[in-house]
Amino acid sequence: MKIKDIPQDRAGSLGGETKVIYAESDSGRIESSETNGWEVEEIVLGQALDEIKRLTLDAYQRARQGKTSALEFHMYHQRMDLPMLAQAVGRFQWMVKRDFSPQRFARLSAEKLDGYADVLGIDRDTLKQLPETYE
Repeated sequence: MKIKDIPQDRAGSLGGETKVIYAESDSGRIESSETNGWEVEEIVLGQALDEIKRLTLDAYQRARQGKTSALEFHMYHQRMDLPMLAQAVGRFQWMVKRDFSPQRFARLSAEKLDGYADVLGIDRDTLKQLPETYE
């Protein structure tokens, strides 16, 4: 993209700020430039946030029904997914997914619970519970 073609759509997600992106100058060099937003980026960001909210609500409902552990809900609630959480706690994805089982999650050691809680930015007691409501 050429610097002169960088969108300046005043995207709401930037809160009036600008961000740096790289584009091609008239001389053909890649240079940094600023944008105050791009409508397409806003749409995609909105769709991604809607999907995270859907996954969070689904995990909440399944956890309430005893079909998954609170860990899955908290993972999505903190805007993470399975690969991201697994990498952050230093475990294989299949190991983290196995901990989504309510029975297995109930038997996790304090050390493993603390590892998940630390990565998710919550305390151990919060990790083990679901909020009363989630919308």
